[in-house]
Amino acid sequence: GWQGSHPNLLELSPNAVPTGGTVAAEPMLARTVSALSAAHLPRHGLMALSRAFSTAGRTYGGLKDEDRIFTNLYCDGSPWIDGAMKRGDWYRTKDIVLLGPDKIVAEVKASGLRGRGGAGFPSGLKWSFMPKANTEKPQYLVVNADESEPGTCKDREIMRHDPHKLIEGCLVAGTAMRATAAYIYIRGEFVYEAACLERAVAEAYEKGFIGKNACGSGKDFDVYVHRGGGAYICGEETGLIESLEGKAGKPRLKPPFPANAGLYGCPTTVTNVETVAVSPTIMRRGGDWFAGFGRKNNAGTKLFCISGHVNNPITVEEEMSISLRELLEKHCGGVRGGWDNLLGVIPGGSSVPILNKANCDEAIMDFDDLKDRGSGLGTAAVTVFDKSTDIVAAIGRLTKFYAHESCGQCTPCREGTTWMQKIMDRMVAGEAKLEEIDMLYEISQQIEGHTICALGDAAAWPVQGLIRAFRPELEEKIMKGKM
Repeated sequence: GWQGSHPNLLELSPNAVPTGGTVAAEPMLARTVSALSAAHLPRHGLMALSRAFSTAGRTYGGLKDEDRIFTNLYCDGSPWIDGAMKRGDWYRTKDIVLLGPDKIVAEVKASGLRGRGGAGFPSGLKWSFMPKANTEKPQYLVVNADESEPGTCKDREIMRHDPHKLIEGCLVAGTAMRATAAYIYIRGEFVYEAACLERAVAEAYEKGFIGKNACGSGKDFDVYVHRGGGAYICGEETGLIESLEGKAGKPRLKPPFPANAGLYGCPTTVTNVETVAVSPTIMRRGGDWFAGFGRKNNAGTKLFCISGHVNNPITVEEEMSISLRELLEKHCGGVRGGWDNLLGVIPGGSSVPILNKANCDEAIMDFDDLKDRGSGLGTAAVTVFDKSTDIVAAIGRLTKFYAHESCGQCTPCREGTTWMQKIMDRMVAGEAKLEEIDMLYEISQQIEGHTICALGDAAAWPVQGLIRAFRPELEEKIMKGKM
């Protein structure tokens, strides 16, 4: 029921607190780092010391079962509505809806939730961009379930094992956005997952949880599942909208932004499956509960999908800001052949730059730390490479993928990705010249930031990461080819 101390929240677990110790003493950290900076300690040393101090009084990771949001991630129970309700889904959803858009948005802002689809934009702020006094057009929520980033498989687990989390989240997020309907745009290859979603949507309609007078709230809200055609570019929000409208999935120029003119010319917010699916739990347990996990500006729990050269590839929910090494050793049985056999890790899906072992030794799995290391959390799809990997060939394969998936609309991307692929093919074969390394980097910079959408950036970053982290390996491969 209602908790007296939280009149605007539904608290399922009033005594639930995040795991871990106390927050580190920030003033002491600032004074110490300042003093050592004056003593001319090297910058990389300062960064490492800062991270050590900032986590010294707080243990990140080791998420307890009672703090997990996705409690059926491994399909231990039924994914259908009876099983979902036993796990706490659809519990007093009417009361959450009746809180109204402003209170839901305020709670999501307080939670510190950032988009789980790659960009990490603050979710509450994004939802608040939708018009508040629009009476002329319907407003839409579009859920981006076109999970096509190589290595990423987290949303797939939600849709096939916990679909009601997503559908209830559509109603909650849609209410926050003043939307009348949600469109779930699912990747075309996800045949089974689409069938699961369609069955779950039908169950929710039958129970009266969505549709006319959703959950008895007086609000009408529809949910539609739309199967995509299998193009990576449709993961870009405006390309997705174009595809949803029956056109070729080519991204639109912005402005206008979707919040002003999106699907069918109406105000629209496009957001990720995981982002939407966590919103009902945040409303029940409170924004402060969610914000208590992870470092500042990196709040919450997160699904990490880990593949590659680990002993136990897995998708797992963990606390944000867990160290990369602990994540791999605790949940994956470690790197194949031991930690010293690690070559590098792509920490957030194929589009983020690779990290070498030195960075992996200290990396923290959150937005800010990985950004400081020249990479990113992205979709939190962790791909592990051991020392048996031909890293040049591995990144060359990604370069071929992005060249193939370019929609061809922007010249820098259309031409540049093909040029990068040709150079990478020569490097993999040992037929390139040393000066082509810098040429390759220059081409990537001419693509990055010069296209309508972020696919150009996604194509450029793996190449840039390879050159920054593994230039000696590139040079060695070229020199061997000359022998």
